[in-house]
Amino acid sequence: MTKNIQDLDTPCLLLDRDRLEANLARMKEVVQLRNTSFRPHLKTAKSLEVAKLAMTFSGGGATVSTLKEAEILGAHGIHDLLYAVAISPQKLKRVSALRAEGIDLKIVVDSVDMARHLSAFYETTGEAIPTLIELDLDGHRSGVRLEDSAQLVAIGWELDRYQQLQGVMAHAGESYGLSNSSDLQKFAHNEAKSACAAAETLRDAGLSCLTVSIGSTPTALAGESYDGVSELRAGVFMFFDLVQSGVGVCTKDDIALSVLTTVISTDMTANRVVVDAGWMALSRDRGTAGQAQDYFYGQVCLQDGAVLTDILVLDAQQEHGIICVRPGSGATMPNLSIGDRLRILPNHACATAAQHGAYHVINSQAEIEAVWPRFSGW
Repeated sequence: MTKNIQDLDTPCLLLDRDRLEANLARMKEVVQLRNTSFRPHLKTAKSLEVAKLAMTFSGGGATVSTLKEAEILGAHGIHDLLYAVAISPQKLKRVSALRAEGIDLKIVVDSVDMARHLSAFYETTGEAIPTLIELDLDGHRSGVRLEDSAQLVAIGWELDRYQQLQGVMAHAGESYGLSNSSDLQKFAHNEAKSACAAAETLRDAGLSCLTVSIGSTPTALAGESYDGVSELRAGVFMFFDLVQSGVGVCTKDDIALSVLTTVISTDMTANRVVVDAGWMALSRDRGTAGQAQDYFYGQVCLQDGAVLTDILVLDAQQEHGIICVRPGSGATMPNLSIGDRLRILPNHACATAAQHGAYHVINSQAEIEAVWPRFSGW
């Protein structure tokens, strides 16, 4: 295995182990402050090696976004899993197969209709699957709205028919649109308060609600402590990215993930450089476009990781990244030659990591310590 990133084929994915471990240590402190259990979301990493590091302070539980993740993690000894995407009837047999292997896989629903499918599944198989009711606390995506208490209770009673009701869960996805600590504190407070209120609605109706699960990286890092919340979930904090820096929960120096790329063309009269990392390596994610500072397709750094302020991947084709100076910034393009290596910080760590098959793990001297495979699929 090569020890020098200069010898790597590009584009490829770099993972700074020191930054990863610092980010994990930061979350560990937050979890201890909030006095709650932690269920790390492994959808960003999709890596057994990263999972092992994240699980050191989780108490044994983890969150997944695909059944493929559950199958791979379960086969490697991580058995307490929450599949945090609303289930469909077609997937119940696969869930059942995982549970038959000793994996304590929990699922989520957000409708009476799906709860009835679970009842029918029990009546056919005799298998009760622990289920959480997904809450929509901010209009971000799926889930039951807090004001729709009738639907919440109706789902609860249907799940209770065969003792499948485990609790409630929520994801504060709209927190990604915030950008200051005060707003994040308020949002985190509302997330916890609302989830606990939903749990109380179920309890007041005579139903059990053992689990109150909340989380997103921005609200988790708000660092508040709330009675009634049983577990916290977050995932992208392990790597961070430019979107999270725009939210204000990290700096560029915290971002552990980058794409190593090579200069393949230069045109200094046009103040433009082309690299071999296009959207197939960086992803098409433009998550910073709605933030105060847009990084287009990524922030450019030197090979050693030093940020080149206002030097960005301004455009991307399939295998070409077009690097330019941020319009209107007055920055100067560094003197780059064909064959020079650069690093690109990602807009969205999940999307960029998904383009690659492995992490090249580097230390503080930018030496390759290991290659950690990633898995993918559904």
